[in-house]
Amino acid sequence: RFQIQRGKTDPTSYKSLGDCFRTIFQREGLLGFYKGILPPVLAETPKRAVKFFTFEQYKKLLGYASLPPELAFAVAGLGSGLTEAVVVNPFEVVKVTLQTNQNAFTEQPSSFAQAQQIIKTGGLGFQGLNKGLTATLGRHGVFNMVYFGFYFNVKNILPVNKDPNLEFLRKFGIGLVSGTIASIINIPFDVAKSRIQGPQPVPGEIKYRTCFKTMATVYKEEGFLALYKGLLPKIMRLGPG
Repeated sequence: RFQIQRGKTDPTSYKSLGDCFRTIFQREGLLGFYKGILPPVLAETPKRAVKFFTFEQYKKLLGYASLPPELAFAVAGLGSGLTEAVVVNPFEVVKVTLQTNQNAFTEQPSSFAQAQQIIKTGGLGFQGLNKGLTATLGRHGVFNMVYFGFYFNVKNILPVNKDPNLEFLRKFGIGLVSGTIASIINIPFDVAKSRIQGPQPVPGEIKYRTCFKTMATVYKEEGFLALYKGLLPKIMRLGPG
């Protein structure tokens, strides 16, 4: 919701995270917080499988290239993120379409009906179910590159604790910092993805079409910080995750 706002003059603008929660609850009810939940639930298992399986495969392939381990982790992460993005993008298109709909939860179409409508109007390509693929590639590629590169390199530097509780905290702490840093670095791609996949400012006119052009438009019209909209809820979700 934050990422599709086009400035303070936008009628859908939220003043803060708390204001966003209150407004959604008042206008759309408790179920409004669960809009678009089915696509990520359906995508989560194949997404995680692709992420970690391809990371290991890319890491093995890079072993033949004699890259330093520090760099190999980051490059393998980039490869896994790009592969993962191809799998999850159609689910993201449906999810964003449902979550940006401000009607009550009971008035919304189902995930499957929404997917059918997207395919009917835009097809399976870059105007339909794979809209915003380049931005999704950037979002997942950059996130996984930073996450895996930071996590495994720092984990190998910090000594292992014999106490299982302290060892758990060590790994959790490294994962938390890795997810937070990766979220901060990749969020401009996330904002571009939301603008491309979400509702356009003028119905029937496509303003946000390509990833980097969308970033440039947001920067020009709304300033540098607009590329970091929604950073706090993103960190709250992906840091602990």
